[in-house]
Amino acid sequence: MKNSLAVLTLISLGQIVFAEQKPEPGQGFIQVPGGPVWYEVVGTGDGIPVVALHGGPGGTSCGYSLLDKLGDQRPVIRYDQLGTGRSGRPADLSLWETDRFVEALGVVLDELGADKYHLLGHSWGGALAGAYVTTKGTDRIASIIFSSPLLSTPMWIADANLLRSQLPEDVQATLTKHEEAGTTDSEEYKEASKVFYDRHVSRGEPKEDRGDCSDAPWNPVIYNYMWGPTEFHATGNLSDFDVTGRLGDIDVPVLYITGEFDEARPETVARFQQLTPGAQFVVIKGVAHASMSRAPDTYRQTLEKFLDWVEGTSEE
Repeated sequence: MKNSLAVLTLISLGQIVFAEQKPEPGQGFIQVPGGPVWYEVVGTGDGIPVVALHGGPGGTSCGYSLLDKLGDQRPVIRYDQLGTGRSGRPADLSLWETDRFVEALGVVLDELGADKYHLLGHSWGGALAGAYVTTKGTDRIASIIFSSPLLSTPMWIADANLLRSQLPEDVQATLTKHEEAGTTDSEEYKEASKVFYDRHVSRGEPKEDRGDCSDAPWNPVIYNYMWGPTEFHATGNLSDFDVTGRLGDIDVPVLYITGEFDEARPETVARFQQLTPGAQFVVIKGVAHASMSRAPDTYRQTLEKFLDWVEGTSEE
């Protein structure tokens, strides 16, 4: 039965009774093109479910358990994309294409069985959300949250180059030397990269425990194949990714979130907002790319306010 993962709630409005499908709390596997993906549903709130799309590519949804506190308002769904985390790990490199990830997301939404979803995509997850709605449409999508999103690789790399130019000169020289020599797997390159990551990716320590992720490791093969050796050096098949020309076609509410020191620079994300009709934009102060874990309360409050507004339950 296609909707075996969902519960059926009957809601009466006068003489009208309609069915609202909602996914049941729990976890399991869904078969997508290429193999099984692990998912978890937390919460039984009455709101529209939110589906979290993790970054990477090749990342893991484990840290997104920080969103579980929204479960009293709405079901929170996260899943490990194929090839990473707790999901199946096929060795076929041809699977690591954006179009296949889009198809897989469609299958996950089908099998979970809800009528509507909010999509929350962080980093590469934002690319996946953007690719999905600009190719599949928004029939089942109530809203989109683009969190520190990758929406244009050329713009991302332009930002990265600007941020790299602000690093110490010896660090810049080390990065360039190893990228030109093809020795980005060297310890010297990794140490130099850490300077960038400390400023614009992690920036500080997590404020909440995300739990044990040892059984849900990321997959660097996918990351390197699709993206490259570091956040700021794109050599994979995402090197020409760009959906900015279709942002104006999005016809549902959109929220952009980024960190003050994010590699997804606020100035660039503000340009995305301007390209998206009626979109909202929030910059979280004092954090970088890892805004969800470095400012979890602010991040969740930002989501709650937006989702309540979309669903018409805001008191403002």
